[in-house]
Order: sequence, then C-alpha cells, then structure tokens
Amino acid sequence: MEEIIKEKLEVCNVCPRNCNVDRANGKIGYCKCNDKVKVALVSTHDFEEPCISKINGSGTIFFSNCNLNCMFCQNYEISQLGKGREITIDRLAEIFVEQQRRGVNNINLVTPTMYAYQIIEAIKIARNKGLNIPVIYNSNGYESVQTIKDLNGYIDVYLPDFKYYSDEIAIKYSKAPHYKEIASKAIKETGVQLDGITYWSISNTLDHNLERTNRKTYEQGLQREIAQTRYAGLYSGLERNQTSKNILKWIKENMPQDVYVSVMAQYFPTYKAKEDDLLNRKITIREYRAVENYLYSLELENGYMQDLGKHEEEYVPEFDFRN
Repeated sequence: MEEIIKEKLEVCNVCPRNCNVDRANGKIGYCKCNDKVKVALVSTHDFEEPCISKINGSGTIFFSNCNLNCMFCQNYEISQLGKGREITIDRLAEIFVEQQRRGVNNINLVTPTMYAYQIIEAIKIARNKGLNIPVIYNSNGYESVQTIKDLNGYIDVYLPDFKYYSDEIAIKYSKAPHYKEIASKAIKETGVQLDGITYWSISNTLDHNLERTNRKTYEQGLQREIAQTRYAGLYSGLERNQTSKNILKWIKENMPQDVYVSVMAQYFPTYKAKEDDLLNRKITIREYRAVENYLYSLELENGYMQDLGKHEEEYVPEFDFRN
C-alpha cells in the first residue's frame, strides 16, 4: 500500500464523519469500508448532463458503500447493502484505461468519497498508461475540504450533490449532521480549485434524461473544466419546495451570476422512503412549477429545465458487478 494511502487510512478522516478508525489494517469505518476498493458496476452511461454524456457516453464506475445513510437511495443495493466486488488499485487503473479504449468521453467516479486516496493512486498509474480523458468526481456532497484539496490535479470535473439545507432533515433522512455547512464548504473549494468556473445542476436523481438544454454551452463548459453540482431534492412534506428554494437562493448569493442551473424532476420513492409518509410519492406539477418560477425570479436563467416524467425507475442501472 502506498505510504500516503496508509497514512490517510490508519486514522481515517477521509470524509466528515472523522471516524478515526484504522482502515489501513482492515478496520471498518462508518462507510463500511476498509482498505480495499469495492466496485459494483463499470458501464457506459448516456443519461448524465449533455457535456458529460455527449455522444459516446460517460465511463461510469459505481463504487460500493457510502458515507451517508439515505433512506431514499436509488442505488441502495450497493450504497447501503454493500453489493460489489473488491479489486486492487492496479485493477482500478486498468479499468480507467479500458473505459478510455471504449471511446467514452470521461471517467465518471460515482460515490467515490471513501476511496479518494486509492483513486488518486489509480489515476497516477492510469496516466502513465495513457489515460488522458477528463475524470469526474460524482459524489453526495458530504466531503472533507482537505480531501477535496488533496484531489487537486487529479479531478477535472466535480459533480457533488447538494441534498439538504436543513440539518434536521439531513439527520433524519441521511444521518448526516451539519450537511449544509459541510457540503457548502466543499462545493466552494471545488470552485476555487477550478478557478471559480462553476456549473450547477439541481436534480432529484443520479441518473436522468434531459428535455431542454443548451448543448453547445455545456460542451464548452467541460472543455474549460467545470465544478458541477447537483441538488438531489427529496421534496418531502416537511420541506416541500422550500429546500429547493433555499439552495437556489444560496447559489444566487454565493456563486457567480452566470452560474448554470439544471432543475430536474425525477425523484421517486424507493428503499425505505416507501415507508415514510413524507417521502412515499413523486412530486406534483404544481410543486415543480413553483420551483421553476422561483428560479426565474432569482434571474438564474442559464441552464435548463426537465419536464416531469412517468417512468423514473428506468434510469436506475442494473448492478451486475461487472468490473
């Protein structure tokens, strides 16, 4: 094991949980990870933002386990139940190169937080073998600022969720104390790291289909390197619409005026959300339009909107643990 990985995992503070457990010697952290990398699916994904999927698709690598406990997680089989296969860092590097050979537009690391330092080493190895396409860090937003700083130079596009504005809701649904404070600091760091070039996406799911978009602008954005953020809105009864509005307001007050915003509508109840009175339904057209109108009232006009769909479940991948 590389010395830096050993050092970071011996007293693990890779994420804001600050477990301090010795993952380097096989102990399990809050995220249910030890020192091994665990992967659930390697695939080509066509339903990310246009600048990411483009024509040839995004080369996704879905990692197993998670440092959140979201009761609504669409990928709960791998994030909460831990399904997947352990691989070496060398094998992960090979996967990066294999994805590039398939002609994908980028390497898309999905839920990578727990393995950040193994990923850094894998990128080093892969670059020595010819990896030259962008690498995307596609996370839940619950990140350590120091970890984000350590990723500088290895990540080309940050794609963190911004799930919550209320600490009460974050704790209730994801067991994530101080989520808004932690995520906002990490997101600001990604913007600083990439010279403040930012792109925001407000969405309800990891995977989605786009209805309206300015493709040329997004393609230019990726070429310049972008820090891209999604808001994964629950639209729960307790904060229905208000979470979206609060985060849109935060963007208005904290990010450049020309920031790009994408409002998605694909939340659907799954996993334990089916048993929760506030989460066990999809959003309504009225709720969605309220957020849309608020977006325009803030004059955050760059970006796109997605129409409400009927078959959101189809965008969740089948995890066959290919790696």
